[in-house]
Amino acid sequence: MSYVFDFPAVFEHTDALLAGTGRTLALTAIGAVVGIALGIVGAVCRAWRLAPFDRLFAVYVELIRNTPFLVQLFFIFFGLPAIGVQMNEWQAAILAVIINLGAYSTEIIRAGIEATPKGQIEAAQSLALNRLQTFRHVVLPPALLKVWPALCSQVVIVMLGTSVCSQIAAEELTFAANFIQSRNFRAFETYFIVTAIYFLLAIGIRQLMMQIGRRLIARRP
Repeated sequence: MSYVFDFPAVFEHTDALLAGTGRTLALTAIGAVVGIALGIVGAVCRAWRLAPFDRLFAVYVELIRNTPFLVQLFFIFFGLPAIGVQMNEWQAAILAVIINLGAYSTEIIRAGIEATPKGQIEAAQSLALNRLQTFRHVVLPPALLKVWPALCSQVVIVMLGTSVCSQIAAEELTFAANFIQSRNFRAFETYFIVTAIYFLLAIGIRQLMMQIGRRLIARRP
């Protein structure tokens, strides 16, 4: 084997790697917060059959879950401007991540809500809690607790999926890798390091979210 590894050639562009990693984390964080919030709204509408929103969310979920994320991203970035909706690459990337995660979160959280024993809801009603109070204090916490591992995995999947945002020139981690490789022509070393970064990000995000779940949900009075 005559190939000579040159990892220092990649680390000469540490600033680009750090910037790309930071943008990937920012994109994931915004997408996770807003996407899960959207998922909670959609799950309530679908689980409690709040017409006509339950039907709208049903169509939305089926549309997003049965089309590729890359096509959704291209539709937002290239398709919407054709009808006058203008946005830059970061706005398009954030919107695509939110919409994608929102659809999957809707179904995940809905499963948790529907698993809530009816006896708990009846007990809350007997204590004169209104529907909003019942949902906030009785339904949502245990529902999230049941599905939190699945939500964590879905956020990690979305984080990994943000790599395709480089296709619209959003300067996240994969965009940085492509830039570095085009400068030093060390494809193996560049993508090996970026693969390791994605792996560490996936492990770190999963662990962080599990900690958040234990602190904010499992310990909730």
